[in-house]
Amino acid sequence: MAISLMAAGQVECRSENKTDLTRYVNPFVGTSGTGHTFPGATTPMGMVQLSPENNNFGWEYSSGYHFNDSTLIGFAHTHLSGTGWMDLGDVLMLPYSGDPKRSEYRAVMDKKSEKADPGYYTVTLPEEGVRVELSATEHCGVHRYTFLKGGPSNILLDMQSGLVAEPTLLKTHVLDSQVTIENSRTISGYARSKQWVEMKLFFVIELSKPVGKSQFLDGKTQRRLSLSFDTTGGEVIEARVAISTVSVEGAKRNLQECKNVEFEKVRIAAREKWNACLSKVAIEGDDEQKFNFYTSMYHLFVQPNNIADVDGRYRGPDDKIHQSASKSYFSTLSIWDTYRAAHPLYTIIAPEKDGEMVDSMLAHFDATGMLPIWTLWGQENFCMIGNHAVPIVADAYFKGILGKDKAEKAYAAIKQSLTKNSWEKYDWPIYDKYGYLPADLVKSESVSCTLESTTDDWAAARMAKALGKEDDYLFFIKRAGFYKNLYDASSCLMRPRNSDGSWLEPFDPLEFSTGGGKVGHYTEGNAWQYSWHVQHDVNGLIELMGGKSAFRSKLDSLFSMESTVRGTGSVADISGMIGQYVHGNEPSHHVAYLYNYAGAPWKTQELIPKILKSQYRNAPDGLCGNDDCGQMSAWYIFSTLGFYPVNPASGIFDIGVPSFASASIKLNGRSFDIRTHGLSPANKYVRSVKLNGKPLVGYQITYAEIMQGGLLEFEMGETQPEVASTVRPVMHSTEP
Repeated sequence: MAISLMAAGQVECRSENKTDLTRYVNPFVGTSGTGHTFPGATTPMGMVQLSPENNNFGWEYSSGYHFNDSTLIGFAHTHLSGTGWMDLGDVLMLPYSGDPKRSEYRAVMDKKSEKADPGYYTVTLPEEGVRVELSATEHCGVHRYTFLKGGPSNILLDMQSGLVAEPTLLKTHVLDSQVTIENSRTISGYARSKQWVEMKLFFVIELSKPVGKSQFLDGKTQRRLSLSFDTTGGEVIEARVAISTVSVEGAKRNLQECKNVEFEKVRIAAREKWNACLSKVAIEGDDEQKFNFYTSMYHLFVQPNNIADVDGRYRGPDDKIHQSASKSYFSTLSIWDTYRAAHPLYTIIAPEKDGEMVDSMLAHFDATGMLPIWTLWGQENFCMIGNHAVPIVADAYFKGILGKDKAEKAYAAIKQSLTKNSWEKYDWPIYDKYGYLPADLVKSESVSCTLESTTDDWAAARMAKALGKEDDYLFFIKRAGFYKNLYDASSCLMRPRNSDGSWLEPFDPLEFSTGGGKVGHYTEGNAWQYSWHVQHDVNGLIELMGGKSAFRSKLDSLFSMESTVRGTGSVADISGMIGQYVHGNEPSHHVAYLYNYAGAPWKTQELIPKILKSQYRNAPDGLCGNDDCGQMSAWYIFSTLGFYPVNPASGIFDIGVPSFASASIKLNGRSFDIRTHGLSPANKYVRSVKLNGKPLVGYQITYAEIMQGGLLEFEMGETQPEVASTVRPVMHSTEP
């Protein structure tokens, strides 16, 4: 597999050193189809994500790159990984040959020469006679251009370009900018732009060779600068580029990370940092399994991004400069996606980073009076629904990641965000008055907004109870049950309801809607997906649906009915379908595990391998949907290890079925090991589970049990267990 992928220009395989797990990472996974990942050079959660761009507008180019495109507009230093919208693409640079002035600044890529591994990317531009190599530190991008032909050679610096929704925005999205030629080797500047968010970026470029001639290509705007050189055949020019949210001076301090450091040393250091992340989990499997697993681990750590400078200063959402004591401030918080599995996974394998992310969320609250919804480059874009920073913060408190000295402050932020801060998607007085968001009083997404908010309310109730705030507990636990007000017994589905209590007509349970002002009342889904979105009270949902037998039957229908897609808006996010289950989008991610709660865990055990096999592959189109800043990858990691957080704020993980004969999670000073006995294609059912030699009480395991270290053993068999005699029913999570 590795050889054929390398031939396709995907992965550079190096030595067989078993400690180098980066050889099992394919950065091209998800760069085709709807994965929307990028293949360029970055460090774990680094500020700089230096990657090629084939185009700078359109949904297909949300990351700037598409594997099937063989033309190039340049290499930019900031990107989004696996999202469904576009922004960034800042400080674009393109090496080229001949006349500095062209009608179009675009180059042809030799796709056979294109290779990438963590912290490194390379491609040859044959018509330009340039071989490009890229690497990165946390705050710096390092370019190495080998001009193969010699003669007149150029580097384009383009501050007008960026990733935008449509081509007309390329002319208007930069609001203000400045490019300064400080001397023959140094260029600095800034840009203020607006696409998904309004942001400021400062930069400095240091060149290894003096510029022979420079000229702005766009007249008075002075955002596109050509740097020209006379080169000999095979001559190398390196460019070191540092960025900052704070100032040019901040960028210059950040430049010290890579200043006077040889390119190969930068590359090796990046690889070592990636190995440190990847080695947090060791698995026993074949090469295909390792490629899928460690590529998922890689995508998990591409973001969120620490956008604080080396001295800890950063620009907050209030446009003021703040100081971080930990020298970290995390942004690219795609919380609607990542609260489900990515953050619970961080709490296990990178709890210190999860703590810094939570601190960043609280710092965001200090600046805005509201916990973040979806932040990019430190700015709020209010994308998606719910305020899922709430379950992340509450979960960190119960897991001991958030210090007890911060508990009262964190809870105050939770309470204010869920009661005082009405915003476009939520009018809290209306929500509290009716016990749901009425379809006739809100613009769109009434069902999804209500259901997702109940999960936040449950997390708030749990924390209020722990802190002895009984009145608040009663208020939030009541709201956590609001999902019941949208259940239509005639269809056994969650349905839009008007303020007078009547059901919205007409009602098509298969019609997808995307929100964003559309007439639909679901978010990137339909009634069949969202009727299961009661992560915090599955047992209550089972009772609402008529008991375990009726619940199982309804679940069976979800996975077996036709994969019909129809809707009023864009349905591009509706992908990876098995019946009406949509693995390519996050609201479905917990659903396969719900059979556990209905007394049929073997059905979960049948489904998980099917989803893993059909929705994840080691190929450019190997992701069935947007990776969404690591959430799709987190689902894969959890599900192959054999457990998953249905309720991500409960500290409880639901047992599935492991994919590996053995796995080991590295904890602080100990390990949590997973052993699977009798695993084979025929032996697909979990006959029994033991924790440290004793039968596991329930098809669940807790965070505390995992973090204590120990051994989780699965005994596999060909047949379904009649009843799990050694286990008790799944724990209830209705009450905090």
